[in-house]
Amino acid sequence: MRARRSESFSRVALVSLLFAAALAAAPEAGAQPAQQPDPKPAAQKTAPPAPAPAGAANTQAGDKPAAAAATPEQPATPKPPVPAANGRASSASQSPTAILDGPIVQPFVDDDKPQIIHSDLITLTVTVTDTYGRFVTGLNKNAFSIYDDKTEQEISFFSDEDAPVSLGIVFDVSGSMGGDKIMRAREALSKFIDTSHARDEYFLIGFNSRAQLLLNHTRDSDALMQKLTFVQTRGQTALYDATYLGVERVTRGVHPKRAILLISDGQDNSSRYTFNELKRMLKESDVIIYAIGIVSPNDESSLGYGGRAILEELAGVSGGKAFFPSTGAEMNDTFERIALELRTQYSIGYRPTAFANDGRWHKLKIRVQPPRGFPRLFVRGREGYFATATPK
Repeated sequence: MRARRSESFSRVALVSLLFAAALAAAPEAGAQPAQQPDPKPAAQKTAPPAPAPAGAANTQAGDKPAAAAATPEQPATPKPPVPAANGRASSASQSPTAILDGPIVQPFVDDDKPQIIHSDLITLTVTVTDTYGRFVTGLNKNAFSIYDDKTEQEISFFSDEDAPVSLGIVFDVSGSMGGDKIMRAREALSKFIDTSHARDEYFLIGFNSRAQLLLNHTRDSDALMQKLTFVQTRGQTALYDATYLGVERVTRGVHPKRAILLISDGQDNSSRYTFNELKRMLKESDVIIYAIGIVSPNDESSLGYGGRAILEELAGVSGGKAFFPSTGAEMNDTFERIALELRTQYSIGYRPTAFANDGRWHKLKIRVQPPRGFPRLFVRGREGYFATATPK
């Protein structure tokens, strides 16, 4: 009996000793989280995680509610601009800046440089009108004939689609464009944009004593008009430099159809490029020039015969046309007519027989045969091309 009591007392003493040791270790364990905080949520501390069934890891990785809860902590992504009523992007967030008197335009990083294609395909943009100057649409490929140095060619590509255009607007802001001239030109340009294709791409070049790229690769027509709203007219006229820059930029456009809208009231007197250098560049490119000579309502000779001849020759060699409106109403009609012409043109392509990559100038002649019962039709396109298998 005594042996059993002694054994019981020993067990009680051992349990008491273990309990005291556990109480002594409890404060040290409670202080540990303060030194090393557990990054896991408190809900996960209450019990060890239960073994997950197969595929549970994938379910947690794609848990949408968890991702949505973390989204507000991330910076908000800017929303794309809301399209304007005419289908182009709005420019409400853009602040007006001074033109040509302000800071120089930052260099544009051109990620979509033109792709050089080794091909002997000659492409033409052709305008067809009737005896009343109205544009004629709906003709088929068989109505056209192309002569390359008097040799008829077989047409391999034909389209009459209303396609968008990469358009360079070369705007004269020299001192002679002051007063109501530039105001009338801006108003007419606004009507042009309203009539043009909603997917047109714009390049804006302003020039006085020097040419400057003001807008590059944009479909934002509001931004384009804002740039011209705050322009200051002063200085001389670097018309050749500005047109050269416009052609160079337009050839980098995203659309195959390319054109220049040249708006000026006088001859060149401040360019580094010469007239012959500019003319050569136009012959090497497929850019159409539409020249608008701004003249005063009561002075038909303000542009001068020399200036008229220059604009007419630049437009003619490219397959375009020169206009000389003298009133605001005529100017509005002119701009709207150009916009309509760009949307009613034909695209024609052919591969010359016995093509030789010798850089020689080839004279082109385009003829159109009107359908039965139609009056005589007139066709306009570029005068020729330089034979090279690597177009610029």
